[in-house]
Amino acid sequence: MKLLIKHFAIHPVKALDARVRKHLRKLEPLRQIDEAIVDLACERETSPPYRVRVQLVTPGPDVFAEARDHTLGAALRKVMKRLARIIGDRAEKQRARIKQNLRAPGRLARSSA
Repeated sequence: MKLLIKHFAIHPVKALDARVRKHLRKLEPLRQIDEAIVDLACERETSPPYRVRVQLVTPGPDVFAEARDHTLGAALRKVMKRLARIIGDRAEKQRARIKQNLRAPGRLARSSA
């Protein structure tokens, strides 16, 4: 996985980048991640000031999520939970579609011949 972390009004800290990498690794078993683009920002004029935005480049549609909170750590946890939920929902939708397609041929066989 290629990882790009952008810092806006936040000093780059290796420990923070390592934390982001750790969270993203937990998502890899759920879906193949080719590239992750993470924006970490502190916007002091807004409340809550910390924003984390993530784009995951994956086979199929990309996955996007954004979260805000009063601490960077809390915003990071929120965005990772949202990503896991989005990925899980998509996987469930795909399983349901496959299940439906397996049942569909029986109904098509009764068409007029």
